[in-house]
Amino acid sequence: MKIYHNIYISIIVLLFSITVFLCTLYNFGLSKVSNDDTLKKVVIEPGSIDSIAVTLYNNNMIRSKLAFNIYVRLNNKTNLMAATYELSENMGTKKIVDIMNSGENSTPEVSITFNEGLNMRSIAKLIEENTNNTEEDVYNLLKDEAYLDTIINKYWFLSNDIKNTNIYYSLEGYLYPNTYSFSSKDATVEEIFEKMLDETDTRLSKYKTLLEINTLSVHQTLTLASIVELEGVTKEDRKAIAGVFYNRLNSNMNLGSDVTTYYGASIDMGQRDLLKSELNECNNYNTRCATFKTLPISPICNPSIDAIEAALEPSDNDYYYFVADKNKKVYFSKTQEEHNAIINKLKKEDLWYEY
Repeated sequence: MKIYHNIYISIIVLLFSITVFLCTLYNFGLSKVSNDDTLKKVVIEPGSIDSIAVTLYNNNMIRSKLAFNIYVRLNNKTNLMAATYELSENMGTKKIVDIMNSGENSTPEVSITFNEGLNMRSIAKLIEENTNNTEEDVYNLLKDEAYLDTIINKYWFLSNDIKNTNIYYSLEGYLYPNTYSFSSKDATVEEIFEKMLDETDTRLSKYKTLLEINTLSVHQTLTLASIVELEGVTKEDRKAIAGVFYNRLNSNMNLGSDVTTYYGASIDMGQRDLLKSELNECNNYNTRCATFKTLPISPICNPSIDAIEAALEPSDNDYYYFVADKNKKVYFSKTQEEHNAIINKLKKEDLWYEY
């Protein structure tokens, strides 16, 4: 019995020693990294506790990712705010967690929603309204050849097409519409564009094979998609509209799209009526021009994935005309006569949409 008693005591001592060791190790993991009190900006992106621990560890703000995880969960302090913080190596995990829970020493993150179908002018305005950048900062970057060369080399879907000096805005059509979060209002235009281009990369990569075998280049596909985006609302209508445009292109006809005319005049739909001179101007975008029998020189907005799918997989139809009424219902026809008859009918029924 004495032997068992000694074994029991030894086990108790061993367990106690292990517990003391683990507690000591845990407390050491929570302690300050150094005595350096220099404040350093640390950007915490939205994400899991694990990802936050990695960010803090990589910035030398905590000793142990494991100790950080255990402390946060044991103390129910999991509501850590995504923001840009000013932290130092002498704070220690407990103080850093308190700061991140309260938002102290932080610059709130900024979220910007870029809706489907926005053009670059609208994007530039949103960036100016939500960050410390100006619209001019956006336009200057879009004209920066060194920047354009860098992103062309980085993203497979970008080509020298975007460097054509006749294009209004080089990245029009390539910035995927979505809601994006940034660490603060100090986010640069480059950082904003990088997030948007990364999202475009993710979305387009699913269609890479289709893009490679399509008769249109990636640039032309996005150009067509941008027109389809503004001309139709439903997925089915957009596919049918894309089919109409392919039919017209294959028959050496102009697209006759009003949305390209407005873009060519740098006027947003609904902003005002176009002047006769603007309607008839044959520029690089106005597909109503009788002699303009190709796609515009570049996209006219930033399209949704539905519009991109429509440009890649249009409906197989024999329509050459379409028109939408006030309720955005689209009517398709095969001939100019049928098309004109539909328009006259819509006018009589007060369903004709005057721009």
